[in-house]
Amino acid sequence: MKHIDIYDVLTDKSFIGKTVTVCGWVRTFRDSSSVCFLELADGTSFARLQVVLEKTNLSFDPECTKNGASVCVTGEVVKAFKGDGAELNAKKITLLGKCPPEYPIQKKRTTLEFLRGVPHLRLRTNTFTAVFRVRSVAAQAIHRYFHERRYYYMNTPIITASDCEGAGEMFRVTTQPYNAKGDEESYYKDDFFAQKAGLSVSGQLEGEVAATAFSKIYTFGPSFRAEKSNTVRHLAEFWHVEPEVAFAELPDIIEIAEEMLKYVIRAVMEECADEMNFFDSFVEKGLKDKLSHVINSDFAVCDYTDAVKILQEAKTNFQFPVEWGCDLQTEHERYLTETVFKKPVFVTNYPKEIKSFYMKQNPDGKTVAATDLLVPGIGEIIGCSEREADLDKLLAAMNARGMDVSAYKQYLDLRVFGSVPHSGFGLGFERFVMYVTGMDNIRDVTLFPRWVGNIM
Repeated sequence: MKHIDIYDVLTDKSFIGKTVTVCGWVRTFRDSSSVCFLELADGTSFARLQVVLEKTNLSFDPECTKNGASVCVTGEVVKAFKGDGAELNAKKITLLGKCPPEYPIQKKRTTLEFLRGVPHLRLRTNTFTAVFRVRSVAAQAIHRYFHERRYYYMNTPIITASDCEGAGEMFRVTTQPYNAKGDEESYYKDDFFAQKAGLSVSGQLEGEVAATAFSKIYTFGPSFRAEKSNTVRHLAEFWHVEPEVAFAELPDIIEIAEEMLKYVIRAVMEECADEMNFFDSFVEKGLKDKLSHVINSDFAVCDYTDAVKILQEAKTNFQFPVEWGCDLQTEHERYLTETVFKKPVFVTNYPKEIKSFYMKQNPDGKTVAATDLLVPGIGEIIGCSEREADLDKLLAAMNARGMDVSAYKQYLDLRVFGSVPHSGFGLGFERFVMYVTGMDNIRDVTLFPRWVGNIM
């Protein structure tokens, strides 16, 4: 069906005075004695196109005016009555798909909680149109950032035999029948891979393999965690940005993480101006100022030990007590970013017992060269570390955790054949989208959210 995108009609002034055909879905309808007005959206623009229907000169099916109906309109593009945009004086309107009165996207019913129950239709609202337009632009900016700096994009396996984080929160992948009997060894012997397999929680281990050949690589793909966390920050399936850089120590990767985050935020603000105005007005007041402050500020860096001291001395009654060796909770992270530093902060040198086996052990024997980037309103958004390049120390860390060393032979080989200092980080993409849009529930920034007890 030959037609013009609404975005082009609204932005290209050369269409003024010309006859064009557009297609879209009816968002609103206003009626008067001689004229009625439709607002049409086709997804190519956050702004809608107003279509003017003169009743005396045009006959049309009343179904064309129903909220949610899809139509095709041919008419003359004219300058908008208000502003610098354009509108369409209809000469012909054709119904493509009617929409019954029980269409669930109605103003009085469209709370975010309600819309989570109709994920296949919620994209037609302003909020989700804006969210997913920002998500798309941010993803493109991430690829652009790394490409411009000569990183190679790697596609790491989704099905894997190793648990990168060692937490045992992997989804099992199997072809065995549900009621298979026998011990674990015989169960997996007859399975597709003839051994235990699961969905990847991270592409990091394979990314390290690539970095020891290409120096600078990144992955951007789905990760899966069977963590039974029913919170506004957790999903069972999410997207992960994971660069890995050879010859980089912790300060180097911190610098890269900050630069990348600012680059992508700047791209979103420049390329999604209408959407960011919407979020600033209706989702989080002051969002644009907050993000501008992030772009123009140096992120803070705070040692974990100092952060614990700050929290212990805070005149705040935290739900979770703070002591050296504990994992910081969201309330602690938000206090540091929102009350103390008032901007993003890298907390560095965590106790080794609460971090992953692969992180470089510091000379003090108690901490590892790791950092979490904490941001206001969200908490942790990036997990980052220098990787342990010493084979003996890596083996000691794995044995201390009771890990099956034989499952990591290829990974360990990297420390045998030309080992180098190297570092990387993981950015939870959905959490980043939450941060730049002001949305406060991670389920509202992914197309079909999966969390414990829910798969729609």
